[in-house]
Amino acid sequence: MQPSFQPRHGVLRWLVVTAAGTAAACLLAFSPAQAQDAPGRARTESPYFFVASDDPGLDRLPLKSTQVDVRISGVIADVTVTQHYRNEGRRAIDARYVFPGSTRAAVSGMNVRVADRLITARIREKQQARVEFDQARTEGRTAALLEQHLPNVFQMNVANILPGDEVKVELRYTELLLPQAGNYQFVFPTVVGPRYNSPQSQQAGATWVAQPVLPAGVPGAAAFDLRVALSSPIGIKELRSPTHRVEVTGEGEQRAGVALAGSGPADNRDFILDYRLAGDRIESGVMLYRGPEENFFLAMVEPPKHVAPAAISPREYIFVVDISGSMHGFPLDTAKAMLRNLIGGLKPSDRFNVLLFSGSNRFLAPQSVPATGANIEQAIRTIENFRGGGSTELIPALRRVYAEPRPADLARTVVVVTDGYVTVEREAFELVRRHLSDASVFAFGIGSSVNRHLIEGLARAGMGEPFVITDAAQAPQEAARFRRMVESPVLTSVRARFEGLDVYDVEPQQLPDVLGERPVLVFGKWRGDARGQVVVEGMTAAGPHREAIPVGPHVAQDAAALRHLWARHRIARLTDQEALEGGDGLRQQITALGLGYGLLTQYTSFLAVDTVVRHPGPDGSTPVDQPSPMPQGVSNLAVGAEVPGTPEPATWGAVLVVGSVLVMLARRARRQRAGRYTA
Repeated sequence: MQPSFQPRHGVLRWLVVTAAGTAAACLLAFSPAQAQDAPGRARTESPYFFVASDDPGLDRLPLKSTQVDVRISGVIADVTVTQHYRNEGRRAIDARYVFPGSTRAAVSGMNVRVADRLITARIREKQQARVEFDQARTEGRTAALLEQHLPNVFQMNVANILPGDEVKVELRYTELLLPQAGNYQFVFPTVVGPRYNSPQSQQAGATWVAQPVLPAGVPGAAAFDLRVALSSPIGIKELRSPTHRVEVTGEGEQRAGVALAGSGPADNRDFILDYRLAGDRIESGVMLYRGPEENFFLAMVEPPKHVAPAAISPREYIFVVDISGSMHGFPLDTAKAMLRNLIGGLKPSDRFNVLLFSGSNRFLAPQSVPATGANIEQAIRTIENFRGGGSTELIPALRRVYAEPRPADLARTVVVVTDGYVTVEREAFELVRRHLSDASVFAFGIGSSVNRHLIEGLARAGMGEPFVITDAAQAPQEAARFRRMVESPVLTSVRARFEGLDVYDVEPQQLPDVLGERPVLVFGKWRGDARGQVVVEGMTAAGPHREAIPVGPHVAQDAAALRHLWARHRIARLTDQEALEGGDGLRQQITALGLGYGLLTQYTSFLAVDTVVRHPGPDGSTPVDQPSPMPQGVSNLAVGAEVPGTPEPATWGAVLVVGSVLVMLARRARRQRAGRYTA
């Protein structure tokens, strides 16, 4: 008999004996899961709700505005972010602000303006920068320190902002934009979602996690504005933002502009801008930069079109679905819509199972079941009953998946569905990479401000593809794209050759399979004359594929951004390798790259210190943490508010047990009463 999604029942005696204990467990499971500090373990930091100060002399909201200016030329985006701080209180303050960034950002510069003085920040080793910043603060100098906690989480520290002071901090970064099936997308994250900080996380003691958060529906106090200028030798078309109201000028021309429009909060969700080029072209080719000491190249090779294979092998799919408190409401509703499309699109020859997780986890079936209509419908109905609540223990969920025996005749694909509000990225990447021979991993980020570092990192470690869904309407198309990728990669066994070119320090060292219609990227350095061609070869469902791009005098050598982009790409690879190996064994290499190329990394920081001693008083400044708005669609449950009647996954089994006991006891009581009446 084939297994199916049906509840299992025990004998009555066992039910009666365990009912009381199980009921008690249910009562405990219905209350919110909170991380507790074990004896001897460092205190686990957690986000908290912002509380307004009752001290009128203290300005607890020093960040007054953020201005974002984006210039996109071809496939490179140059971004300038200006944070404007003003102290409207009567006491000097030290401002701290945790904010997000792009996972692909090469942060390469920072300036600070105090009154009429412009201070240029310098790159420093992280601990040395912290020492110099603390010294400047103690001496009464205004100083700014920019640190990276994660590739997409930064912290700005501004010391000694005096009453009435205006301090503007300007940071600059460069990013490479990769088209997908001819669609270009620029993303600017605006808010760091509140993270569940597991006691087992290497980030458990990280103070940045303990950031103040405004309750859901309360807008941020700082103004936010964003403008984009695009230029391309090809006409720009279909400019639109699925997340914000925008005004567009110059669409269809070679230059276009985009600006935020309308009122209402704009800094509580990712800003996403989509556009295409005339003729649906991908700007493939070679970009060059001849520098004073090193020369850099970037080859972008357009992949072949997707070809459906003649025969598709059956697979086993395990869907790992986050139903924690931060997923309550809009994110989980969107996830359900996506899962209906994903699971509903499986073939009868496939097998699948669903693992629901929050503080605990539970499979919907003892083992994977055939993707029959009845099993699919039962799984979807069960998922529909969940509303989200509890903590977010991702690592135990992944471990349980990998502990499940894999059918010998089926390839396994794991699909993780989450908003990513955790601090166990490094542990998750290591776990997925260690089990790469057991399963590929695809990751779906659900929500308005997902943790893209986790989503992209899981997919990269699992040789899969990341997806981000900000709206339930995107679910059908993203589910279809997922099926195409799994059934037939666009290009496999990919390799690059350089004919007539003297290249070195090539990244990546091994080209991955191309799953979607996305260009093949090859970074590197070159010596001598730039003459020859870059050849990319691989296999498609239709047979061998070869693409050659000529390099010669016709290619301009002025793409200065390549220097930073190459270094950022190598740093990302070393960071992944360090996560896999554990510890900080590659700290020296990453630090050397950060210092040598002037980039923000986990081991290097930007520091700007004013030469003027402005606050020599003995009392010092008061530290103030700038609060972040709650991401759009995320409820207060993300910060530990009580869960309205939604138990942990493991509790549902207990609920079935207790329910069965109550029903059987009621029936026995009715039979006993009936016996007394007839007697």
